Amino acid sequence: MTFQAFLKTTLMRGAILGLTLPFAATSCSETRDLGSSVPHGLLPVDERNPVILLNDGAYDNWQAEYAILLANGGGPQLAGIVVNTQAGFPDLDTSVAGWQALVTAARNSGLRDIPDPVKSASTPLTRPANGEIASTIPNNSDGAFFIKNESARRSLPYRPVVIATGGRLTDIADAYLIDPTVAERVVVVSSLGAKTASGGVMGGPNGQLDPWASAIVGAHFRYVQVSTWYDQTKDVPSSRPSGLPANAFGDWIAAKQPGILDWIGAADQVSVQAFGIPGFTIAVERVSSGDLPSAGSASGPELVLDSHGHDWLVTQIAGEIATSRFWQLLGDPKTFHH
Repeated sequence: MTFQAFLKTTLMRGAILGLTLPFAATSCSETRDLGSSVPHGLLPVDERNPVILLNDGAYDNWQAEYAILLANGGGPQLAGIVVNTQAGFPDLDTSVAGWQALVTAARNSGLRDIPDPVKSASTPLTRPANGEIASTIPNNSDGAFFIKNESARRSLPYRPVVIATGGRLTDIADAYLIDPTVAERVVVVSSLGAKTASGGVMGGPNGQLDPWASAIVGAHFRYVQVSTWYDQTKDVPSSRPSGLPANAFGDWIAAKQPGILDWIGAADQVSVQAFGIPGFTIAVERVSSGDLPSAGSASGPELVLDSHGHDWLVTQIAGEIATSRFWQLLGDPKTFHH
């Protein structure tokens, strides 16, 4: 090889190497980023995803208390609280006042980043005569616009906002009708429905409160249905209130404890625990949303077992892990930023 040929080959190799190295560095960086965004556990979201609570009454379960404690103990950041109504909690002002009292007690106890509740006056959505989701008339509720705007502000392509629900799904479906791209920024995790031999159904509890909204969410969102519960009265049994922290939050829990529902068929906090507490979710099935409900239906659609389905059905949980985490956070002064 002549000197000129050697020089030409060397320069070409240097140029190729100079082009290759940046791509190699980028590839390694992308791999690290992808690795850090892989969800923990069995669900598409985990304790790193911000969460918006969607519920009605403030006194029948521990959804809010778990969310607030986890937000101050390394769990999901609490991005919002949306309050609407249902037949059992028809007075929206009373429900919002209850949630605001909880927020105030939490703040007065040193718990941080607790947003005020958003009052959302809305009614269950009506199935249009042609049976097509796109023809549904939206409520344009405050809760729907909050979900739309907050998800746009907080979501990342690899870390969507979670809407954790313990009531009807109206405001989520309403947000979709206002702006369908909200489904790209949100994962819905709901305490809702029941398991069946073929998968599940978006019925009672909670799914029957707005069957058409349930159908919209099941069809268009990444949807996680938690259809298994534990005895939520064991979270704060009557023998434990004396062990609560000596602050306004502890006083709130003690006052609320006697009214907690003892029906082991619904516990709204599982919607937060399922992704916010590692190890709580034990078993999951992949499902697909079935046919849209007919007019007058008392239930949302079926969730049919499908290994390639875009929805998830939680079928087994560990309630004792949640209760243990609850008391660990209550007993840790760092939770209250002392």
